[in-house]
Amino acid sequence: MTTYTIATRESRLALWQAEHVQSLLQGMGHTVQLLGMTTQGDQILDRALSKVGGKGLFVKELEVALEEGRADLAVHSLKDVPMELPAGFDLACVMEREDPRDAWVSGRYATIDELPQGATVGTSSLRRVALLRALRPDLKIEPLRGNLDTRLRKLDEGQYDGIILAAAGLKRLGLASRIRAIFEPEQMLPAAGQGALGIEVRTDRADVAQALSTLAHAPTWRAVAAERAVSRVMGGSCSMPLAAYAIWEGEALNIRAIWGDPDGVQPLAKAQRRGRADDLAAAVALGEAVARDLQAAVAALTRPAQ
Repeated sequence: MTTYTIATRESRLALWQAEHVQSLLQGMGHTVQLLGMTTQGDQILDRALSKVGGKGLFVKELEVALEEGRADLAVHSLKDVPMELPAGFDLACVMEREDPRDAWVSGRYATIDELPQGATVGTSSLRRVALLRALRPDLKIEPLRGNLDTRLRKLDEGQYDGIILAAAGLKRLGLASRIRAIFEPEQMLPAAGQGALGIEVRTDRADVAQALSTLAHAPTWRAVAAERAVSRVMGGSCSMPLAAYAIWEGEALNIRAIWGDPDGVQPLAKAQRRGRADDLAAAVALGEAVARDLQAAVAALTRPAQ
């Protein structure tokens, strides 16, 4: 058996995720240690990610640790992983997905429908902003940055009437009791990869990829590969209000995608396809087809009137 080092952010949720993988690898007989790191994404809290470099700010330092040999693998929330990895790095494993939906968290209001007009909701996700504006255009939406505990503290201090968080993170940290309501995908379509953990390695570390192979969950991997393909073709990052979510229906994968206008001026553009996804390549092709449909829908919405 082998000794492995996992590079991880030091937030409570990131450490939970790394420790979960650590426990699974230790159960296979490996010795596993953690290398905790603070990323630029953790340090820059006064500006939206879309304005300071995007989701890659959460993974760059971890990739440097892999490149320098200080770590053998890095555990990420897959929705934080850029759609294109740098040369020399691979996504070696995608694990079984936790709840991919968004959660409504509030001390006073059981659902978003109960909010009075002009109430303040916290989120820094352009996807959530666009979908919220479609649901409740009267709301005041304010930025919300920081780790999960920081966001909850800001809510409890009264800075917001309610906030929107990923259900997966709350459940993983034993905070499911904070969830007042779950947004079904028909209300708020999840982000590509939301709820899934991805493990990144150097391309030349076939030994690590082999050790991780038993942790991979093929149905989740194919579903999120389709979602990430939509985002990649659309040029998706945290600076684009884009949702993509795939579910299995028997042997077929049903994938939906939405582009939204965070200013609420344009209506939502939507696309959906259902097809076979027997391997990763087929899943990616299905996602790319949905992205082309979505691009056409966006173009139709934004085309100047003749």
